[in-house]
Amino acid sequence: MIKKIGVLTSGGDAPGMNAAVRAVVRAGITHGLEVYAIYDGYRGLYEGKIERMYRKSVSEKLNRGGTFIGTARLPEFKYEEVREVCIENLHEYGIDALVCIGGDGTYHGALELTKMGIYCIGLPGTIDNDISGTEYTIGFDTALSTIVDAVDKLRDTSSSHRRCSIVEVMGRNCGALAIHAGIAVGAEIVICAETGYNEEEVIKTVCEAAKSKRHCIIIVSEHTIDIKALEQAINERTPFNARTTVLGYIQRGGSPTPRDRILASTMGVKAVEELLAGNGGTCICEVEGKLKAVPIEEALNQKRDQVSEKYREFKELW
Repeated sequence: MIKKIGVLTSGGDAPGMNAAVRAVVRAGITHGLEVYAIYDGYRGLYEGKIERMYRKSVSEKLNRGGTFIGTARLPEFKYEEVREVCIENLHEYGIDALVCIGGDGTYHGALELTKMGIYCIGLPGTIDNDISGTEYTIGFDTALSTIVDAVDKLRDTSSSHRRCSIVEVMGRNCGALAIHAGIAVGAEIVICAETGYNEEEVIKTVCEAAKSKRHCIIIVSEHTIDIKALEQAINERTPFNARTTVLGYIQRGGSPTPRDRILASTMGVKAVEELLAGNGGTCICEVEGKLKAVPIEEALNQKRDQVSEKYREFKELW
């Protein structure tokens, strides 16, 4: 029977992680469990950075961005001998199970620990919205709101100077942020892995926009194209004066939106319920507005096609 659980955040930070930690701590205490925070993710677990949490420990954390228990990467976690040290540290505190908040790497770590006897539940915490199995991840809505706010401000100066604003957003290999932002800000063009890239089509679209507008907005997912080369092409071949803006890590910061606070809180409670039911090796997913537990292996192996579907659904807007 589970009596003590731990919670950690791993990988890139995401707004709403604190809300999830808070929910795990308070739900655990409500059910009579002792709850411990593992500071700095799997690295902290390896180094034994473990502290018991109380209700007061998570007060005033709901609205804070980032993760107050810290996060770090530990590539060596893939080695069994490293994981064995982590398990020894958990045993020292009598911790029976873990809630692991993060992305794919966090999920893989949780799965390996579950195989070694420490039941783990994964919560999807990443602004990229790139975890299979769930329609939305903790932090995505806040990052999207940050992008929309920034682009809305850029539009003012772009229109004043008759410019084409090329805005690079985060997303790595997933264009969810780019596509959703493109829809929300009325961008003329979105470029990401799911949309592909054809420079001639882009130039044609920009030239068409120049006939009726004083500005043009292009949203580009990071690592997709050379945005400086695109800027030069637009300057040379269209009526617009192009400027590039890389939003960078500003997208990860800030107070989480109500949507992210609610998602993180409900997922945290669901994770504790799963552990109390004796389940491990699962992750909490939001599907059609409802939460459900899915085996981590199943979630990792699922093909994620929601982003491509979203692009096809709204392609005519561009």
